[in-house]
Amino acid sequence: MTYTLVLLRHGQSTWNKENLFTGWYDADLSEEGRAEASAAGQALADSGVPLDAVHTSLQTRAIRTANLALEGLDKLWLPVRRSWRLNERHYGALQGLDKKATADQYGLDQVKVWRRSYDIPPPPLDLDDERHPRFDPRYADLPPDLLPASECLKDVVDRMLPYWYDAIVPDLRAGRGILVAAHGNSLRALVKHLDGIADDDISELNLPTGVPIHYELSDAFMPAEAKPIEERYLGDVEAAKAAAEAVARQAG
Repeated sequence: MTYTLVLLRHGQSTWNKENLFTGWYDADLSEEGRAEASAAGQALADSGVPLDAVHTSLQTRAIRTANLALEGLDKLWLPVRRSWRLNERHYGALQGLDKKATADQYGLDQVKVWRRSYDIPPPPLDLDDERHPRFDPRYADLPPDLLPASECLKDVVDRMLPYWYDAIVPDLRAGRGILVAAHGNSLRALVKHLDGIADDDISELNLPTGVPIHYELSDAFMPAEAKPIEERYLGDVEAAKAAAEAVARQAG
């Protein structure tokens, strides 16, 4: 038996468009992002990949992307589960700063460490900083020690994997085709796990916005050493590759 998993990074957000570190700030989609999300729905429809349930983060840009994609599929009725564990990584004190200006101030090398290092987080937010997630009502029920003030990708892997095993894997095991609409770093964390990418190599992985990635998984996909049977972009493959290269060129 095989299992169907589709990963979808949200479309361009308003803060992506302005080249700002977004993190847990709840930016909505830009007009281009909405178009990307709708195009993702068309790509899913054209592919014929079966979908039965959806998982998203608690952030509007991922939720909106999922809804627009499902609208294109005429499947807005699919059941949806949401979790903070699929949120974008928290960029700490960088959140809201202009990426190019930050690179000019601290240097490209330092910004690349903060942006792409596997285990070095950016400077954390102060506990009383209004950007801290403890002031956001959607996280009011979470224990305070779970709320990040800054995260590296390793932190995202650590918080994402429990949701993968406890929520997404059971859906897959039940034979459901699953769409995960989330973020650049939460999906990089999941791809790292699925593809067995080494810590030192994950910095080179770039996921395009608004492009569905289809995984076909075997019965052996649970063990760490298992590899997907198939992994492919849905839609225009060359455009997806160009979009991934554009992500890699971003300042910071």
